[in-house]
Amino acid sequence: MAAPSALLVMGVSGSGKSTVGTLLASQLGWKFYDADDYHPEENRKKMGKGIPLNDQDRIPWLCNLHDILQRDVASGQHVILACSALKKVYRDILIHGKNGAPLKCDESGKEEKLAEVKLLVVHLTGSFEVISGRLLKRKGHFMSPELLQSQLDTLEPPSAPENFIQISVDKNLSEIIATIIETLK
Repeated sequence: MAAPSALLVMGVSGSGKSTVGTLLASQLGWKFYDADDYHPEENRKKMGKGIPLNDQDRIPWLCNLHDILQRDVASGQHVILACSALKKVYRDILIHGKNGAPLKCDESGKEEKLAEVKLLVVHLTGSFEVISGRLLKRKGHFMSPELLQSQLDTLEPPSAPENFIQISVDKNLSEIIATIIETLK
């Protein structure tokens, strides 16, 4: 696989996606997006009340994120996205768009293959105890700590043939960043 033009820092809420993504973007000089910033207000309200999002809530949001990644990557920008991306189908949408088929019709009606987003998935993992402890300390976030178990239940960890690495959140931040940068080389 060609070098990734985008990194997806994924994991359940409280795994450190935004912290790792922000720091990594600043070290690499890449553009950073936090998927949470793109949730529609209805999704934020739902999560704030402790109601898990369903696929109908997530798919339009993921399609919007795919379009942002596609636009930046097409213009030559390297991008880091912090996004829970709990299911394989969600990661597929981020790479290929809604239909999972990167095709578009040109004026003559012929299908033309769009460049898919070359994505390296960085899966931040940790125990329920460690991550729930972090969530309980977090202030001012719309995600209710009670939703952690529903996220863990939904989680489909990346597996082959996905392009991914898995890193424990038990490591310190500098070790996590160093591991990711080493993987990119």
